[in-house]
Amino acid sequence: MATPGTQYMMQAGLASGLSATEGIHSPHPRPVDPNLSDPFQVLPPDLIPNSQTRMALHGRGRQDILIPYMSIGAWSWGDKATFGYNATRDLPKIHAAWQKLKEVGLTFVDTAQAYGDGESERICGTLFEGMPRDSFVVQTKWHSTSTLKNTLFQSSGPKKMLEGSLSRLGLEYVDIYLVHGPIHPSMISTVVKGLTECIESGLTRAVGVANYNTDEMIKMYDELAKNEVPLAVSQCEYSIIRRLPETSGMIRECKKRSICFQGFASLAEGRLTGKYSRFNQPRRTLRFSSYPMHMLEPTINVLKAIAGKRRVPVPAVALNYSINKGVVPLVGIRNPEQAEQDIQALGWRLTTEEIEQIEGVSMEGQTSSMLQHG
Repeated sequence: MATPGTQYMMQAGLASGLSATEGIHSPHPRPVDPNLSDPFQVLPPDLIPNSQTRMALHGRGRQDILIPYMSIGAWSWGDKATFGYNATRDLPKIHAAWQKLKEVGLTFVDTAQAYGDGESERICGTLFEGMPRDSFVVQTKWHSTSTLKNTLFQSSGPKKMLEGSLSRLGLEYVDIYLVHGPIHPSMISTVVKGLTECIESGLTRAVGVANYNTDEMIKMYDELAKNEVPLAVSQCEYSIIRRLPETSGMIRECKKRSICFQGFASLAEGRLTGKYSRFNQPRRTLRFSSYPMHMLEPTINVLKAIAGKRRVPVPAVALNYSINKGVVPLVGIRNPEQAEQDIQALGWRLTTEEIEQIEGVSMEGQTSSMLQHG
C-alpha cells in the first residue's frame, strides 16, 4: 500500500518550506529579466497543436512514447490534505471530466504515489477500465523520501514502490516513471540502478525526474546514459508567474538533450484562471506560487484582456502561453467545466505581440533547498 499519511506530510512540508513561496522565502515576486528569456515562439511556426497532435518521448532503444501537448494533473484526485477531496461529491465529476477528455483525445495523466496516499492512482485505474492500453498515457512518480521500502531495499526501492502503483492502477506497466524530487537519501547512481531495473523489468517504458535543478538533471541524464537509458522527462513548476526553469536555462538544456520539459502548477493552482481576487483568496493549502492576489492583478488583467479578444477562457490563454514556450503544461482538472475550459488552450497560437504583453507582467519565481531545486 502507499505510505499512510503521505499527503498530510507533504502539505506540512510545503507549509514549512518545500514550496518556493513558503517558509523563509520572500512573498514578493521578482520580475523576469528579458535577457534571460527564451524566444517568444519556441514551437515551429507552422505547428499549431490540437488535442490529437502528439510529440515523442524517448524510451530505451528509442522506442517512442507519443503524448499530447498537455497533461492532466491528478494530484487533487483523492487528496484530502490539500484539496479536500470528497468521494461522493468529487468522483462523479472526475469521471464526467474524463469522458470529455477522452472524446477529444487528451488522455495523458500525471499522478503519483504520494497523491492521496495512493488514492489518485486508484482513481486513475477506474478511469482506464475498458480502455485499450495504447489509448492513454499514464505517468506516476516514485515517492523518493526515506520510506521503509526505500530504506530497506535501497536501489530496489523504486521497483518495489512501482509494483504498488501498478496494483492500484490495475496495469502491467506505466508509460513514464518519475523521481518525485531530489530529496532521496540514496546517491543518484543508486537511484539510476533502481530506475534501470524498472525499465528492464518492463514495469515502465521511460523514466524522468521532477523538481531537480539543471545540474542535478544533467547528472541523472549522464548516469542513465551509462545504462543506455534516456532521461525522457524533466518536470518543474512553470507558469507565467514562475518562469525560473526558463530563465535558469533548464529548458534550453532539456532541448539540447531531447528531454521533454513539463510544467506543473501551470495555472498556479487556480490563481491564473480569473477565479480568485484580492477579495476571494485561494485557500492556504494551495501553496505553489502562493502570492497574495493583489500582487497578481496586472498579470490577471492582461490574461483577461487577451481572453476577451480571443473569445476563450482565461485558463486557455495561460496554458497556451506555456505551450508556445515549448513546455508541456500539467493542469489539474476536477470537473467537466474545467475540462471544457482547458481543452480550449489547443488549436491556436498566441501571437508574438500577445506573448510580449504577457511576459511584461510575468514573474521569475524562486527555488527551495528542500524540494523545488529547479
